[in-house]
Amino acid sequence: MFENLSERLEGVFKKLRGRGTLTEENIQEALKEVRMALLEADVNFKVVKEFIATITERAVGLEVTGSLAPGQQVIKVVHEALIELLGGQSEGLALSGPQPVIIMMVGLQGSGKTTTTGKLAKLLKKKGRRPYLVPADVYRPAAIEQLRVLGERVDVPVHPSQTEQDPVDISKNALAVARSHNYDTLIIDTAGRLHIDEKLMGELASIKTAVSPAEILFVADAMTGQDAVNVAAKFNEDLAITGVVLTKMEGDARGGAALSIKKVAERPIKFVGTGEDLDALEVFHPDRLASRILGMGDVLTLIEKAEEVVDKKKAEKLAKKLQKDAFTLEDFLDQIQQIKKMGSLEQIMGMIPGLNKMPQMKNMPKPDERELVRVEAIINSMTHEERRKHQLLNASRRKRIARGSGTTVQDVNKVVKSYTEMLKMMKKLRGKGRIGGGFGGGKKRRKRPKGLSR
Repeated sequence: MFENLSERLEGVFKKLRGRGTLTEENIQEALKEVRMALLEADVNFKVVKEFIATITERAVGLEVTGSLAPGQQVIKVVHEALIELLGGQSEGLALSGPQPVIIMMVGLQGSGKTTTTGKLAKLLKKKGRRPYLVPADVYRPAAIEQLRVLGERVDVPVHPSQTEQDPVDISKNALAVARSHNYDTLIIDTAGRLHIDEKLMGELASIKTAVSPAEILFVADAMTGQDAVNVAAKFNEDLAITGVVLTKMEGDARGGAALSIKKVAERPIKFVGTGEDLDALEVFHPDRLASRILGMGDVLTLIEKAEEVVDKKKAEKLAKKLQKDAFTLEDFLDQIQQIKKMGSLEQIMGMIPGLNKMPQMKNMPKPDERELVRVEAIINSMTHEERRKHQLLNASRRKRIARGSGTTVQDVNKVVKSYTEMLKMMKKLRGKGRIGGGFGGGKKRRKRPKGLSR
């Protein structure tokens, strides 16, 4: 999402790095470009003005420390100001109050509210809570059914709402059910509209009065830019929202909503949606996003994602296979599936510090997610024996696999070649003692003669 902004800022900082000292004049010149970069990213004009004023105040007359060059110190100032702009620190949900904790999901139609409700239920269930989902949107066709299906997918019970019922009555009845069944979290998916109207806000205010929610989360589509910011401010004015969930953060929008919404709506971003999968909801960390925008990567989120999807027993088993030179196409497929669970390839690459700054990455095409789908289809079309022994894959077998996976023989050949090249690379790494702590093929160390000190 922040690719264009990151590139513009990187260009500004590159100019500053070449200077031995910083004067007010060249700082102002750099900040003029930062201002333009933020405005082009659809950041609110007033927010940009305040942000630049903050940086100017801190950067002009900056004392140069021995450890940082002048240009690096300006980057440090911008980084700190970005973190403050995004909220300073992550803010979780208020889950420690009277049980069940009630969470109202509000927002305009099409913002991804119902899907986000399902994602939040899954996230809370992972943390050991017992959520109960409440479909209170009786107007949108199939809204109740959509939440029921999502509830089944995440294995969370859903209140049996009916379209002829009143949303306020649905919410009160669901609260009674939650209390009698000891559910500790009630998540109400309310109705949206294509735009704000008095009837919608009146209904939401009535639900709020009836059930007294601990959290009112405004769900906004990050792709709508400043519209999302303005609507968030209005919802906060009428309902006193407690936080924001930004959806579609993996998209191609310029990122202005994420950078403006905390300042304008005066409420923190609590979660971000990063994909269509029900696992694609993350706690929002201002410092990590600021680092990503400035091209510093986001190693902590990358590690957390890896820890979530990597099965430790499988990892140990894989290490033994690598040691014995027994890495099969089945293992190859398993690794692809684990990578897919971590998010899109573009997201993962963006979290690796410095990767996008490497010269060889500049003209590289964006990773094609469909390629992974093709690879999965091809390996799934192989027999168990073929996956274990790729040497069996002769011309006729490859034709059959291509037909079964809806691909071409050339596609099958590419997958087999990628796999065999990986085997060769692993063999070389084993020979150098870089896989599994130096097992397999490493040179034996000479024994030190007795009596010699190190």
